[in-house]
Amino acid sequence: MIALPGAHDVALAAERRTAARLLLAHPLVTSDGPHSDTFPLIRRHADWLAQRFQQVFGYRLLVEASYARLFKAGLGPGSGHRLERSTGTPFTPRIYSYVALGLSILVTAPEQLLLSQLVADLRSAAVDAGVEIVDTGRQAERRALAAALRQLVDWGVLVETEGHVASVVDEHGGEALLTVDREIARAVVAGPLAQSRDGADLVRRAADPGFGGPRTYVRRRLVETPVVHLDDLTGAEREWLRTRQRRESQAFSELLGLEAEIRAEGIAMIDPEDEFTDLNLPGTGTVAQAALLLVERLVVRLRPAEPGHPATGGRLVIGVPIPDQLLPEILGELVEEYGRRSNWQRGLLDDRDALLAAVLDLLQRMSLVAPAGPVRAQGHGLPDGYEESPPDGRPVTDVSGARGPEPTEGWVLLAAAARYATTIAVKSSPLPESPPARHTPEEPSR
Repeated sequence: MIALPGAHDVALAAERRTAARLLLAHPLVTSDGPHSDTFPLIRRHADWLAQRFQQVFGYRLLVEASYARLFKAGLGPGSGHRLERSTGTPFTPRIYSYVALGLSILVTAPEQLLLSQLVADLRSAAVDAGVEIVDTGRQAERRALAAALRQLVDWGVLVETEGHVASVVDEHGGEALLTVDREIARAVVAGPLAQSRDGADLVRRAADPGFGGPRTYVRRRLVETPVVHLDDLTGAEREWLRTRQRRESQAFSELLGLEAEIRAEGIAMIDPEDEFTDLNLPGTGTVAQAALLLVERLVVRLRPAEPGHPATGGRLVIGVPIPDQLLPEILGELVEEYGRRSNWQRGLLDDRDALLAAVLDLLQRMSLVAPAGPVRAQGHGLPDGYEESPPDGRPVTDVSGARGPEPTEGWVLLAAAARYATTIAVKSSPLPESPPARHTPEEPSR
């Protein structure tokens, strides 16, 4: 006789799942922040969560009285997630510089300080670090500084006791009294800074899966990216995933409540509650609407007539090249059909190149398109000794040429895009029934 789980076991699993989901989506949770209602669950199950995150993903969890910090790892070059302003505009290198300089100051700052003093300390720290700071009297520079300080407030590193950090934009030198949480400031940075020679080395080291090797790296990709296409993986990773995908699917369901959509071309982890993501498509706004319409038409025009399947001897199709002029052509059609009568942003309608760039950026972050050219998954820029192929020589799925010819420029439409077609008839495409999950592995640190 099989014993069914009792009400206590079900409630316990639900609490742990809720806490784990929150930490993956928001790696820094404070006791008085926007997710304070769930913080007690993290405290209650801290030991179990720390053990599971370490075993499954190689992530370290730190839980203190006032905050919890999940130290994630990167995914290698070109796989980072960005910080954005409230408008959705991505942070510039200048803003990231201000964030880093601010943290370097605040880890040893007094408990309270004035905004003007913080700005002065930032300038001094920049000189010491050899970072060139443009005159902070310029409006654009003040806005960049304000965005960085706003991010520190959002993380809980700074508390606006009196006034607001946004007053730094004031031409007349607005003032504010700030309270500093030095503990959180120390917990923000996750990467191996001390061991890294430069930025590229930091990205490489941050993606090191350690003793977990392919197992840990693939699990991270599954939970942190919208979809994992097979040709994004090394031979060793593809082989491990092929032999473990069913068991891993069950484990992800129990730990995070995610469902695996397994296709010939790859795997997407689906969130039935449709809340476990930092990107949405369909979405609101000009760029999201244009992106959805564009990808629908690309799928209709470019879907292979006979995609084939490895099991039947057909060639695996993960992506098809997009003809050079097709993107601006379709975008022009959409602007005429929808844009001018759907309240799309006037500035983007007048600047088609900017609109197309924003649309492709969103589709690329959703893993629906990719820059054309050879996919070089092997190594991911990871440390020497990272295994490229199974040690016993077993064959793995052949993904050579899976994205068609290898042009030196342009774009490729990826198989996962087929889920956005108006009609779906190809079984071998990875077509999740709900939007793929997409999380932020490096919020708050870069």
